Amino acid sequence: MGGSVSAARGIESGRSWVIAGVALLVLSIAYGAPLVTVVALAPIAAEFGTQRAAPALAVSLTYVGSGLGGIAMGWLAGRIGMRAVAMFCGCMIALGLFLASKGGLYSLYACNLLLLGLLGGAGMFAPTIAYVTRWFDRRRGSAVALVSSGQYVAGVIWPVVLAAGIQRYGWRTTMLLYSAVIVATVPILAAIFYRTPPDLAIGVGGARAGSGSFRPVAGLAPNVVLAILAAAIFCCCVTMSIPLSHMVAFCGDIGIGAQSGAAMLSVQLGAGVIAQQIWGWVADRVGGLRTILYASIGMATATGAFLLTQDEIGLYSVSGLFGLAFGGLIPGYILAIREIFPAAEASWRVPAVLFPGALGMAAGGWLAGLIHDSYGYYAPAFVAGVAFNLVNLMLIGILVPRHASPRMAAA
Repeated sequence: MGGSVSAARGIESGRSWVIAGVALLVLSIAYGAPLVTVVALAPIAAEFGTQRAAPALAVSLTYVGSGLGGIAMGWLAGRIGMRAVAMFCGCMIALGLFLASKGGLYSLYACNLLLLGLLGGAGMFAPTIAYVTRWFDRRRGSAVALVSSGQYVAGVIWPVVLAAGIQRYGWRTTMLLYSAVIVATVPILAAIFYRTPPDLAIGVGGARAGSGSFRPVAGLAPNVVLAILAAAIFCCCVTMSIPLSHMVAFCGDIGIGAQSGAAMLSVQLGAGVIAQQIWGWVADRVGGLRTILYASIGMATATGAFLLTQDEIGLYSVSGLFGLAFGGLIPGYILAIREIFPAAEASWRVPAVLFPGALGMAAGGWLAGLIHDSYGYYAPAFVAGVAFNLVNLMLIGILVPRHASPRMAAA
């Protein structure tokens, strides 16, 4: 009786926003771990007598490990709880930094792949986002947008701090000190604040979770829908990664200069952070799938606009539009998964969809470089980006007419 009343009233409370705030803080700290190597590329390469590509590979291995382990960590979080997973993964990230600070290049590779990635970072983003969604029903999109900003917050704060530490103490000591920061914050925050989500506590973990938000896609099997979402996020992330990975080089090629290109990249990322909060508000009203559709249309328009101008002011404007558009994609996908599938499956379905997105980001940057090397300029790469975006729109277009938006469902 009490569970039914609680479910009718909704599951959101002040504690829900505390959980979201703590999750944002945890991700903002955890995502600083691979940035130590990013900021220290030059001194690490100099010490080991290698090109900078060698330590850069360690960073790539971190994200590969995180993606590969994300589904397993999400499944585990659904069974033993996010609290235990976050505590374990935080300790593994700290251990990886500690051991990497003591060893050579191959130790750096192993620590980044296994400890910072497979056993550490894998339990951070996707499982944490899935966990936070279980604390919200009415404003789930806004919460997802807030928490998913953690990686951007880390990118704003930590490089400056780490650069100062590396300059003063060296990369090994800075890495060691950051391992202490991780172990002193992430496991402790998880232990204190992470608790059983209310949708499980009141016994509505199935179709009733989230005040009736579970709405299957009519006429399609659940795993078919999951496969369509996975293919769609791969395609849109290929498009997203092309300007993000090559903006600086593109501006250098057309004579504007690398410094302006870096500023345009900052405009894209800054607009993306702001846009995530706006798109989260939109997603709460129109649903995850329609948010993806609208954001993807905006990104296709912006990517095509890169082909129409080489004027500096025009490129700044297009960069802002591009950032405003792609900011809605990740929150949209996460919210769509929570709307379409039962809450009990979120812990593994969210990582299962986000992993192809990570592969798309990697593939897009590589593909754009390959196309540029073949043609000698970037226009064909942007054309390819638009093509992948159109495929994304076709895939999402299969799902949208079959799925009721929150307002339609309420009506």
